[in-house]
Amino acid sequence: MIELTIERNVAEIVLNAPDKLNALNEEALSKLSLAYDDAASAAAEGRVRALLLRGEGRAFCAGRDIAGVEPETDDAVAYLDGLVTPLLRKMSAFPAPTFAAAQGACLGVGLGLLIATDVVYVADTAKIGSPFARLGATLDSGGHWLFTERLGAHRTLDLIYTADLMTGADAVAGGLFSRVFTAAELLPATRQAVERVAAGATGAFRASKELVASVRDRRLGLWDSVSEENIAQGKLCSSADYAEGFRAFQEKRKPIFKG
Repeated sequence: MIELTIERNVAEIVLNAPDKLNALNEEALSKLSLAYDDAASAAAEGRVRALLLRGEGRAFCAGRDIAGVEPETDDAVAYLDGLVTPLLRKMSAFPAPTFAAAQGACLGVGLGLLIATDVVYVADTAKIGSPFARLGATLDSGGHWLFTERLGAHRTLDLIYTADLMTGADAVAGGLFSRVFTAAELLPATRQAVERVAAGATGAFRASKELVASVRDRRLGLWDSVSEENIAQGKLCSSADYAEGFRAFQEKRKPIFKG
């Protein structure tokens, strides 16, 4: 149910179990983790300069596959701490820009996959929120952080208590994700963006990815962030893409970056 293809410097990972809305059990999570390992190895070889994650069918990912879970014996900590969190950390640290195209249900672990992705484009009909009130469980996979950070405490608890779901348009308007498209436009638009980024200066993008993570996770102030930007820019000065970008600008032509 997890598929990886690599073409034209783009790794595309597909959750392909549309009959169960791409819900993820332990085996699927392990396979998804291996797919990211394989894509990262290809990135280290220079064959991958951007990654796209998507779900097949009418949903991106409805979360954990609980069809066969016995609640009395379920070990949620083993599932979340042992499988989900390591995967999300791996996704977040992927050594190139990552994009996701999300339609339909984006819930639980599915929401976590989006949180761990650099850029998320959603369909206007996407469903985002916390359905856990109906299960006697709580929002997981980073959902509390995302909602509180972007929507504030009151709206976060409203979503959690009521289990009401936001549309993709609501989520983008609230600052959760980047752009919204119709369902028909979503995948072509995302692929177009990914292909454009895959032709860009990968090293510079990676530097920005690390800087943004530092601002987010370490809560850097303005001048600490400026200092880290200066250091990153200094390191990029010695790269071939830096030289090519400046040379192309001076020669009034389109740069050809090697990543």
